[in-house]
Amino acid sequence: MMRIALFTDTYYPQINGVATSIMILEKYLAKRGHEVFIFTSSDSQADLLKESGKVFRFRSLGAIFVPERRLAIAGLYRASHLIEELGIDVIHTHTEFSMGFMGKLLAKKYHLPCIHTYHTMYKDYLHYIAKGKLITPSMVGAFSRLFCKRTFAVIAPTEKVKKQLETYQINEQIRTIPTGIDFERFRRRFNYSEVNQTIRSQLGINQSDKVLLSVGRIAIEKNMRAIILAMPELVKKQPHVKLVMVGDGPAKKELVALTKQLNLTSNILFTGAVRWDDIHMYYHMADIFVSASTSETQGLTYIEAIASNLLVVAKDDICIKDMLIHKKTGFLFQEDHQLATLLDQIMTKTSEISLIKKQARRQIEHLSATHFANHIEQLYSEAVQIYSPQPSRMFS
Repeated sequence: MMRIALFTDTYYPQINGVATSIMILEKYLAKRGHEVFIFTSSDSQADLLKESGKVFRFRSLGAIFVPERRLAIAGLYRASHLIEELGIDVIHTHTEFSMGFMGKLLAKKYHLPCIHTYHTMYKDYLHYIAKGKLITPSMVGAFSRLFCKRTFAVIAPTEKVKKQLETYQINEQIRTIPTGIDFERFRRRFNYSEVNQTIRSQLGINQSDKVLLSVGRIAIEKNMRAIILAMPELVKKQPHVKLVMVGDGPAKKELVALTKQLNLTSNILFTGAVRWDDIHMYYHMADIFVSASTSETQGLTYIEAIASNLLVVAKDDICIKDMLIHKKTGFLFQEDHQLATLLDQIMTKTSEISLIKKQARRQIEHLSATHFANHIEQLYSEAVQIYSPQPSRMFS
């Protein structure tokens, strides 16, 4: 049994790929008898009573470049005492910022192995800082290289991330370990038709309507604008189609305005943020999952959609090349202007859809949460065996 500390700037109740990955890892490591502790930033929406003893939150402020994310501004000595009291064996960082640096400092102090997961392709987020004029891609590389230095291992969720890290000349060992999905959570149960009716009714969608679903942070880098711009042409051919956009983010206001400008408010619906416990119901009530993003590190929402028996339509990208194969496990488009025609063709010809969805589910079998936890557990064990328990005197 190991005692593991996960350091992250984002955690439940925030909903994003990093928080999802951490929740799955925490759950499945705990199932194996390990004790997992979360060190993260403060959040006014968090249920502190429910988290007590397992989640430790540190005073934080909203990040300038991603306002809904928070960066811790205090708590190093408190965290240091906790590492001692809890008898932590391994530290696993999930951010390159405040909590990540804290985790690295404490790993050094207590001579613990520090493993890092590189979740975010920061080169796709530079527009948040001085509209991309202040930070350059080469600076991102230098920063990433500095952070990953002297870690026991760096985990890349996909080959796309691994190749990017290699261009940054990160010399630490890089392990490609995809985040797994809790398939049972997204499996359609016997009563899913009742759930379907309930969610559709709440959204004002008829049972006969075709529903396109988008799930994720509504931000420029996710290219959700392309999906909305495809809707006028699609609605002309498929008047009963609805697009449901689940999530929130800095681009939501702009996209709502665009929807009004296109006179599509009855066809495009914004739900806002949805509780993690309810998200599977939105997958179950839809017909097609659609994404135009090329900024994903792994595409967890694509995997969730496939696990929910949804057909996936996505923009071609290296991160999904082994998961989505055009006309075999999903449908891919190369250019944004092709999306409307592709969706119309799919809705018109449905004979092969059932087979494609079945093949897609087979394609993601290796992405189960169990496999994910297996690989991470093996890496932790390897790291713990190599490190000796002698603390340094960094803070003495």
